[in-house]
Amino acid sequence: MDTLSTVPLAIAALAATIGAILLAAAIARRSGLAAAARPGRRLSVVETVALDPRRRLVLARVDGAEALLLIGGETDAVIGWVTPPRNSAAEERA
Repeated sequence: MDTLSTVPLAIAALAATIGAILLAAAIARRSGLAAAARPGRRLSVVETVALDPRRRLVLARVDGAEALLLIGGETDAVIGWVTPPRNSAAEERA
């Protein structure tokens, strides 16, 4: 096979691969598998920082409050609340 005859085939294969990736991303976004935050969600990851190859610090927002989590080691731990959690309606009535 001549080298020049394989270039169009390689370009077509690359275009098909990129198209398949874009299609899979669109399907993931529509089905809720994408990482984008949507209104009405109670839990979201604000930021992550790698401490070493296994452990990460994660800043997570839960119902408007932010918690700092240490994950990936022998045990996962809540380091603390960056903003205190809001009282729920049930606690306010009590």
